[in-house]
Amino acid sequence: MSSHSPATTSASPSPTPAQGSGAGWYRREEAIMGTSIEVELQAPSRDAAEVAIGAVMAEMHRIDATMSPHKATSELSIVNANAADGPVAVSEGMFGLLSRAVAFSKLSGGAFDITFASAGNLYDYRAGIAPDAAALADALPLIGWRHLQLDAATRSVRFARRGVRIDLGGFAKGHAVDNAILILRRLGIRHAMVAAGGDSHVMGSRGERPWTVAIRDPRREGAVVALLPLEDVSISTSGDYERFFERDGVRCHHLLDPRTGRSPSSVRSVTIIADDGLTTEAFSKTVFVMGVEEGLRFVDAHLGIDAVIVDAQGALHYSAGLLG
Repeated sequence: MSSHSPATTSASPSPTPAQGSGAGWYRREEAIMGTSIEVELQAPSRDAAEVAIGAVMAEMHRIDATMSPHKATSELSIVNANAADGPVAVSEGMFGLLSRAVAFSKLSGGAFDITFASAGNLYDYRAGIAPDAAALADALPLIGWRHLQLDAATRSVRFARRGVRIDLGGFAKGHAVDNAILILRRLGIRHAMVAAGGDSHVMGSRGERPWTVAIRDPRREGAVVALLPLEDVSISTSGDYERFFERDGVRCHHLLDPRTGRSPSSVRSVTIIADDGLTTEAFSKTVFVMGVEEGLRFVDAHLGIDAVIVDAQGALHYSAGLLG
């Protein structure tokens, strides 16, 4: 599981022609949701590209405003502030995400759990602060998806214990990319790539060839450990290099095991390929927590999902679907 970075925003430049890709390709990049949002697509004109990319960026801003734990006015923050006092009615989109999160917690045996934030909020990766053993011991009983009481009839959520917090950092970017792809399809775009940090979706092809998605080396910035030719899939990478600090030779990073409140150390990165971003992002966090052997068993047990794992020694491991 992971926490959001504080969100930043940038100006909205016009889409620029993408380099080396022939006529009709445009791209734009903005900082939203605490990460880099990149859109590249083929459109019949610059105006059509402007409309399509603008619609994607607007959706990213909407999701950030709804799901950011750093904005006091966000729907997520309102839930965290009030759900221990009683049921909080939420939007249809939020209720759907919470329902999917609970279902995924059950499926993963608790390796995925949005209540990890009950311990996650004790870390400050910029300042290099980690909770001591006593603070962590107090927080661990607050982690557990069973503390979330969802009522479909009233479309509300309630926390069973005071002190429970949720964070959609393991879910929101994948959901945002899924929504962006739906928007582009409705606008008649057939070839595109949308990326939100480590979560992306490639639609159609990149000219005459599939899209090429690189998996970065977790220890050497700018280096790549694998190149994947892909079409019409989502891909998510979770790595221990995104937000971290070192203490006594131990890397404290933003991916936490909900069962311990600490950073797993057996894996450096996990990349998941599947049809939708909600699935790829949730699976990438889950497999990171599970580790190589249990994680690959989990992936291989689900049709249409593949994984590339870089372990703590830097060795690559592939799911059965990629080896076949």
